[in-house]
This record gives sequence, C-alpha cells and structure tokens, in this order.
Amino acid sequence: MRMLLGSCLILVALVLFPVVALGEAQSHRKAAENLLLVMEVDKSLPKMVNQAVENQLQHNPQLAPQREVLQRFLTTYLNWEHVKEEIITACTDEFTEPELQQLIAFYQTPLGKKANAKLSQLAFIAGQIGLRQAQAHETELRQMLNTAR
Repeated sequence: MRMLLGSCLILVALVLFPVVALGEAQSHRKAAENLLLVMEVDKSLPKMVNQAVENQLQHNPQLAPQREVLQRFLTTYLNWEHVKEEIITACTDEFTEPELQQLIAFYQTPLGKKANAKLSQLAFIAGQIGLRQAQAHETELRQMLNTAR
C-alpha cells in the first residue's frame, strides 16, 4: 500500500511539475514586463526612434530626403508591441524574478525615476563621445589596419 501511495505521489508530482514551472515562468515574464513598464520603455521607444533618425541624418546628410521613410520604417519595427516579447525574454534571461521585483521597487522611487531618465541620456552622451573619439583617431585606425595586412 505504501509503495502504491508513493508511486501515486511521484506521478502527481511529475504531472504537476510542468504546470508549476509554467506558472513560475509566466510570473517571471510578468515581473519583467512590469519592470519595463515602470521604466517606461514603451514610452521611450518613439524617442529612441527619433534619436536614431536624427543620428543617421547627421552622419549621412544625403538621406535627408528619405527622412519620412526612415522614420516610418523604424516606427514600424521599433514599437512596444513589436519588441516587447523579445525584451521581456532578455530581462528574464538576465534577472531572476526576485531581482526583477527589487528593480521594480527601486525604479518606482524618486531616485529610481531620476536614474531611469538620466541613464538613457548618459548612455547617449557616452555613445556620442565614443563616436567622436573614434572619428578623431580614424587615420590611426586606418594605419593600424594597413599594417596588420
């Protein structure tokens, strides 16, 4: 009788494990989505599209007549509904559910809101600085590439 009861319990555990794991995965994904919404990623994507278009036009002025096409293309493929699932997956790959909950709590604070606003600006500024440095030393890079051949 004990053997039969033990076998039944193991069978129930094996049958229910995928359901529990699925619930945990859904909860983990929901936490990632909540973090992204608290960080207003859905609202920042249009701003990122505008910045990307401006950067392209600044570095490739010949594209100016195609501004609207670039804008429409990027808006089509860099919108929240289009990228949401992949970004959520990236978050769940990098952070555990408890870590996501801690991040949500932080980004809901005044400092977290300020950090969210300022860090994206700082990342953009850092990218611009890197680009300027690379352009300033382009000749040196060309010489290094030629020497390496």
